[in-house]
Amino acid sequence: MNRAQHPVLSDRNSGVLLHLTSLPGAHGSGDLGANAYHFVDWLVSAKQRLWQILPLSPVGSAYSPYHSPSTFAGNPLLVDLDELVRHGWLSPRTHEEIDTNRCNFECVAPYRMERLQEAWRGFLQKVQKAEWMEFEHFRAQQAHWLEGYALFMALEAHHGAPWTHWPAPMAQCDPGALAEAADHLADRLGYFSFIQWRFSVQWKRLRQYAHTHGISIVGDAPIFVAHHSADVWANTEQFHLDPQGEPTVVAGVPPDYFSATGQRWGNPLYRWDAMEKDGFGWWKARLAHLLEMVDVVRLDHFRGFDSYWEIPASEPTAVAGHWRPGPGKALFDELAAAQGPQSTTQHLPIIAEDLGDITPSVTALRQACGFPGMRVLQFAFGDNSTNPYLPHNFEAQTVAYTGTHDNDTALGWWQAASPSERQAARCYLGPQVDTEIHWAMMQALSQSKADTVVFPFQDVLGLDSKHRMNTPGVAQGCWQWRFDWGQVQDEPARRLAAMTSAHGRNRRMQV
Repeated sequence: MNRAQHPVLSDRNSGVLLHLTSLPGAHGSGDLGANAYHFVDWLVSAKQRLWQILPLSPVGSAYSPYHSPSTFAGNPLLVDLDELVRHGWLSPRTHEEIDTNRCNFECVAPYRMERLQEAWRGFLQKVQKAEWMEFEHFRAQQAHWLEGYALFMALEAHHGAPWTHWPAPMAQCDPGALAEAADHLADRLGYFSFIQWRFSVQWKRLRQYAHTHGISIVGDAPIFVAHHSADVWANTEQFHLDPQGEPTVVAGVPPDYFSATGQRWGNPLYRWDAMEKDGFGWWKARLAHLLEMVDVVRLDHFRGFDSYWEIPASEPTAVAGHWRPGPGKALFDELAAAQGPQSTTQHLPIIAEDLGDITPSVTALRQACGFPGMRVLQFAFGDNSTNPYLPHNFEAQTVAYTGTHDNDTALGWWQAASPSERQAARCYLGPQVDTEIHWAMMQALSQSKADTVVFPFQDVLGLDSKHRMNTPGVAQGCWQWRFDWGQVQDEPARRLAAMTSAHGRNRRMQV
């Protein structure tokens, strides 16, 4: 098997999974402000080399980062409002009614968007020539996605959602109608572009700070996109849609042990034949844009690139679906070629999320591309010694986790585990499981031969189920977790640093 050649993935390293919204802060959710820099400092004190986050794109339904109106835009809710205050574009105040312990997005989102609108007005009133030139340069440089996104958001604000219910000329992207709308909605286009400018400036500054301190950023790319998105609206020919723009088939996964009716995600499916004809241009642009923002991309639902579950849009469940062939290695060869004439798939900084029901052909595709796969220790116990999630069965080219954002915390998992799972974990990990299951699991992964290990911050802190980030299939109460610096103290960083050093995972890399 070929080893990953990208420097972030080809050496022993260790990191922490924490999404930006989980950071502390005064404005209802974590953002790109001072606490993000403080977390980088914490990672350095814990001798970590990776910070893994969830998608940076705007949130959609249920405020999920995996259901976005754009794969290119940044999340407006992550913009640091205090920076806008320092520029003089925004008055200094906080919303005292916002819960600082959890992300109550029903309250946070309108508050933050209102503040961003105020900042746009302040910018127009007080902008200096150099600032205006910088803003205009950003708009021109990012026009290939920004113009369409800003117009999509302005039209949504004017006509509502979904886009298929807009007046036909708008829904069908008639050039004349869009030009007239852009002129009529010029202020709204400026507002949405301003938000993206400040997000870009703030994110680049934070990423550079992380790089200066030896920390690389692991980002996340959902395989599918939301139907109500600028991506689908502007590229209808690349999706399975009817003449009115509605999906004819949608994404999901078939019935299994966990669900008798499967999962009907509802995302429109790609017309891979159409995408291949233009050299997968949309995917090339998407990956290039992502790699301007992060150092490594976790590619969600990797199995879908080998074969995907196609469900007729008229079906209420996933039962009546069928497997269809995905683009396979042809897509990744094209993505690699776009990085340079000497580049191969092994040079792509991609982690393949290959969890769940994985067939030999999916594994063969991952190995042919040279991508590391994922292993989750919570899946390892209660079976037998050949379980692929047990650390002694890991390949070196692996990214290992105690759990992901979709899992319970390690402590929560242990508290809910069956007696057989507990006994299997006790036999494998030792008696420490009865007092510190999170450290026992982290220790086992850290000393394994997996090149990369990543620990959710909740596990580093030893938190229970009340602190899990997401429960798949549950619409309410997800994505809300935040921590407080008072929960952290000095001990977790000290212990994590010692463990990381003992297992040779703390050598500084160049990023």
